[in-house]
Amino acid sequence: MMWRSRAVCRTTVCLKLLCVALIVTGVVFTTLQILEVSKKKRRSEQWNPVMTPYVSILHPTTASRGEHQNSENKDRGSSSCRAHTNIFFLKTHKTASSTIMNILFRYGEFHNLTFALPSKTNSQFFYPKYFTAAFVDGFSAHNNNTYQIMCHHMRFLLTEVEKVMPSNSFYFTILRNPVSLMESSFSYYKATSSFIRAKSLEDFLNKTSNYYKGNSHARNIMTFDLGFDHNGKESPKHFQLAGRMVEATYDLVLITEYFDESLVLLKDALCWTFDDVLSFPLNTRTNSTKLAMSQDTQEKIKIWNQLDWQLYVYFNNSFWDRVEKFGKERMQREVEELRKRRAQVAKLCLKDTVEVNKIQDKFLIPYQSGKAKILGYNLNPGLGKAEQLLCQRMVTPELQYTNLLRAKQRKSKFSSINSMIIQVRRQK
Repeated sequence: MMWRSRAVCRTTVCLKLLCVALIVTGVVFTTLQILEVSKKKRRSEQWNPVMTPYVSILHPTTASRGEHQNSENKDRGSSSCRAHTNIFFLKTHKTASSTIMNILFRYGEFHNLTFALPSKTNSQFFYPKYFTAAFVDGFSAHNNNTYQIMCHHMRFLLTEVEKVMPSNSFYFTILRNPVSLMESSFSYYKATSSFIRAKSLEDFLNKTSNYYKGNSHARNIMTFDLGFDHNGKESPKHFQLAGRMVEATYDLVLITEYFDESLVLLKDALCWTFDDVLSFPLNTRTNSTKLAMSQDTQEKIKIWNQLDWQLYVYFNNSFWDRVEKFGKERMQREVEELRKRRAQVAKLCLKDTVEVNKIQDKFLIPYQSGKAKILGYNLNPGLGKAEQLLCQRMVTPELQYTNLLRAKQRKSKFSSINSMIIQVRRQK
């Protein structure tokens, strides 16, 4: 099991690396976090707030059911595996993570799983603060809280996440090339303090000492999301240490540029099916708001975001090592199957992809930010009940979907409390 190997790493390799961290990097907060970690083993209708049954609208095939022996099954000597339902996803910024989140939302909803949601009416875990368990809606250290999926934005802190999630949870995240990531961030977060006065991305990069205010959206945002110092020391030893720490924590690191291959690996690791990981791109921009960048600008972005760049290189390499073990021919077959089924569902569900002012169902309007113009979808008319439910969920933006899940879980909790009260009264 991956979590067992993670525990071994924390008791051996990670403890050795801590000494290097204290001397070389000075990242005291991070190393203290890892020290604590080593003590642990682990690691009805559209908007009706009632938990819905699993929805499948395509005829299942052997391939779509994922009837194969994956790499972990081989290690266990078994020809079948059990689907993971305890899942932690670190949602990094501007990495196609909203699409991954929608997959988790649908899987959790259709399988009646409980989400660890941000408290009150928040859509993030009080980012950019470090995450604490108290940020979770309904969490109490004195109660037996049961959470199965956590996937909203946070600044990662493992010791606090472990208070919320079961010890056998599957941990994964996603990384993106820092060059395209920063171009996207500059457009999406243009109103933030570091970007607002810059005339262009090139202008910002040429005058970072004038513009940069220290905020994470403007530099090494993935490093920051992962819980490290995004303005930290840059050295080969530091880069290697950070990569190994992330590797020791996460069972899988996806790569945005190879999204379909990432979904195939995720499906295999979770023992899910193709239907479980079907998705449409969410939170995407119009081409008119995307900037062409010279080679010189790209190199400046890599230098400015050197911590992110080194993490990306590290996990891009490990990603393809994993593909190699998975099997290149098998990967090609499964990517083709995934794309075929996505095309089938898109033909069934989607009328068109449009800008915000042309979205017919106002509930499906995505959040707009900065200079970015975020696209949305219109659904085909005349869909049946099951098709309507699934298609709507697949294009529901994360803010609306979060509120939907929050309403469902609170109603479910309220119903449970009422049932307990009724039973007590009957006993009297």
